[in-house]
Amino acid sequence: MTDNWNTRTAMVHGGTSRSQWGELSEAIFLTQGFVYDTAEAAQARFIEAGPDEFIYARYGNPTVSMFEKRIALLEGAEDAFATASGMAAVSGALTSMLKAGDHVVAARALFGSCLYVLSDILARYGVDVTFVDGTDLDQWRSAIRPDTTAVFFETIANPTLEVVDIEAVAQLAHAHNALVVVDNVFATPVFSRAISQGADVVIYSATKHIDGQGRALGGIILGTRDFIRGTVEPYMKHTGGSMSPFTAWIMLKGLETIDLRVRAQAATALALIEALQGHPKLSRIIYPGHPSHPQYDLTIRQMSKGGTVVALDLGDQPEAFRFLNALKIVLISNNLGDTKSIITHPATTTHQRLPADQRAGLGITPGLVRLSLGIEATDDLIADIRQALDAV
Repeated sequence: MTDNWNTRTAMVHGGTSRSQWGELSEAIFLTQGFVYDTAEAAQARFIEAGPDEFIYARYGNPTVSMFEKRIALLEGAEDAFATASGMAAVSGALTSMLKAGDHVVAARALFGSCLYVLSDILARYGVDVTFVDGTDLDQWRSAIRPDTTAVFFETIANPTLEVVDIEAVAQLAHAHNALVVVDNVFATPVFSRAISQGADVVIYSATKHIDGQGRALGGIILGTRDFIRGTVEPYMKHTGGSMSPFTAWIMLKGLETIDLRVRAQAATALALIEALQGHPKLSRIIYPGHPSHPQYDLTIRQMSKGGTVVALDLGDQPEAFRFLNALKIVLISNNLGDTKSIITHPATTTHQRLPADQRAGLGITPGLVRLSLGIEATDDLIADIRQALDAV
């Protein structure tokens, strides 16, 4: 039925399951457990639960199931598992598939917590991790081995906005039967075509664009039904990283407007970048959806738009701080993908644990700021950025 629906329609109606009461808004099943008519029925469900049968909220819940079905519909995935946070999704997806002795190739330009999972946690348990420049296909080609289990990268790197060629890396990985796992937050599920381009597993922090209003933590792992139910679900239900029903309900409400919000945010991002071209106070302006970006052609081919986040370089930290402190509409915070415009200074916040030389190698300079555009009026945001630049 949903095959012919446009995205906006599917995000309002897809995956909905109504109770006998016929509620208009999706029901929140705030229960940790479920009852059975007989002991025999309980026994049968623990042996094999049906598609609309549940055992315990850590294993599954009707509200959570609706969210999983709807986001899978948006992403074009066979199935999905909802998690307590975006990092629960990253660590759960990787840890559930890996064991001691496995080899992973990962892009080195990653969010600080993703780097910690790969370089500290997985390495501690005997997983061999090789880091490469995500934009350099020759480095991927050299690093992927016949025994490589998986490759991992952010499709758009946080915070420097480098774009990785999903299709090209997937071809290199699949030649050695390695799984392609991507963190797709900056691309957003609205613009993503990662699965059709070769990704096997797609991860989102639902805290970002999916909620989009700063209300709740959440994550989602998407992939084939065999991978989600055979690999991810057993790991997540026993380790406890599942999403709560109330959070799932919030995420369902977020999906109803995600297409409208993300397209408006991307349009504002492009308008802002065009307005700031050549500004004397900025040493770098980075936006994948502008022709000045080195991977612009790849960005448009891969996702059609440049996303909702831009990066600006003020030269050094004092200038960056003066700029942030002069903003009147844009808020200083470390989230992104929100209806409110948010800015952060990665070198002293999200990536501060990295050694200075590693930050420099990734392009995270003392003057770099990451700006996530909200849904405020574009003209107001451009005016706010300009007046803050005047204070530098």
